[in-house]
Amino acid sequence: MDSTSGISQAERDGSALYSPKVLSIYDFWVWFNCRFVWRCPLRQTLALYNANMSGDHLDIGTGTGWHLCHTTYPTTQPTVTLVDLNQHSLDETSRRLRQRGIDPVARVASVLQPLPVDRRRFGSVSATWLMHCVPGGWDSKGKAFGHIADVLADDGVFFGASVLARDVPHTALSRATLRRFWRTGVFHNAADDLTGLVAALERAFESVEVGTRGSAAVWTARGPRRAPEGATEST
Repeated sequence: MDSTSGISQAERDGSALYSPKVLSIYDFWVWFNCRFVWRCPLRQTLALYNANMSGDHLDIGTGTGWHLCHTTYPTTQPTVTLVDLNQHSLDETSRRLRQRGIDPVARVASVLQPLPVDRRRFGSVSATWLMHCVPGGWDSKGKAFGHIADVLADDGVFFGASVLARDVPHTALSRATLRRFWRTGVFHNAADDLTGLVAALERAFESVEVGTRGSAAVWTARGPRRAPEGATEST
């Protein structure tokens, strides 16, 4: 089945930014924005990885794989699966992981569609710095959490972080950066609020913990609420 057929034009336009040239400076760009714009330094999200990684991990929205390449794995031979809209991101992350002795499985796909992972159940799933790039409000983009719940093990953990536009403190710099990213189509989070995020996560998971750091929300979620076997998503 073609996992790219349901990808919207807004998703394609946003992911097109990540060319090899952009990816060559991506780590610095993310470090700067997280540290000085969103005020949620990368050490905070790396700690999230270190605390929650399993030996069978699914990473959605990989970027360059910085977290995956710096985290501590609980086993010497972890299994890592990558899902991203951008083939360049998948290639770069795969290359860097192979330098760590990890040969990942990579899939081009949208988190807004059922994930093409052959009905596997992962011990951990992450979507870090992804949801603010996903088009729509929580009623629509929150469907991603249901797709993640469908592939998470009963005792697994889903974790991530996202920049919010509402219910978190902003600075003049962060607001200006948001406006620029909205104009260019990189971010789709103008309506993203903390209450809506929590509600969307709770629709898909039994246990949800959400905190904030600067202009970002950071979460862990457990106890996937899965659709019954054989059920199809309503349109």
